[in-house]
Amino acid sequence: MVRVRAVNLASANTDSTGLGLTVSDIVLPEVDFSYFFTPNIAVELILTVPQQHDVKSKGVKIGTITELPPTLLAQYHFPMNGYKPYVGAGINYTKFTTSDIAGGSVTPDAGSWGGALQAGVDIPLSGNMYFNFDVKKVWIATNINAGGNSLGTLRVDPLLVGVGIGWRF
Repeated sequence: MVRVRAVNLASANTDSTGLGLTVSDIVLPEVDFSYFFTPNIAVELILTVPQQHDVKSKGVKIGTITELPPTLLAQYHFPMNGYKPYVGAGINYTKFTTSDIAGGSVTPDAGSWGGALQAGVDIPLSGNMYFNFDVKKVWIATNINAGGNSLGTLRVDPLLVGVGIGWRF
């Protein structure tokens, strides 16, 4: 199965640096590829293009950060007539590709490993085409550094809500 979605990313923004850091919420494109081992068990690889977020300190923009967050999930699809609900759990690796925070004097670690949970439904439209709705929670955190010293951790931990279209082959 292949799906394309528009996804709203709402960041949790928990900051232990004392700088009051937040990462902006965005709407992003997403594509996923699912392989079904059985009619009910699948793995899904979620991909997107690099995402750029504004970074603020106590409400004032101090720069931007760009990240790429591929996610791999194991899914269980419930056997139902018509609607096809599913749940998933897996792992996310977020690669921070560029940052320009406070003129480069503040930097995140290069990457973040974290868990991911998902719940969604595919609703048949016609033939092998489906309308898709899903919700994901992803745990993303990075240490924030300045002058080679760790200032603390920024936890983005977004909630992602997506709608899209899927094709099952």
